[in-house]
Amino acid sequence: MSEHDRDREAQEALEALRTALHTHGITLPSLDLHLLSYAGRYATPPLITLGNCNAATAQRLADALAKP
Repeated sequence: MSEHDRDREAQEALEALRTALHTHGITLPSLDLHLLSYAGRYATPPLITLGNCNAATAQRLADALAKP
């Protein structure tokens, strides 16, 4: 991993999202940093790729987001 502050910010957000999803029993196998935006140098942190999921996972994600 890069030592650039923006890269660390994206990595921390990625891990926080992965942990939050895990507490709801949700795994997005493709969840990772977006490689093209990670490789470049921009004023913003790299993008996070949420990836593909099946219908059951999408429904669990929707249910978790709908909870107050």
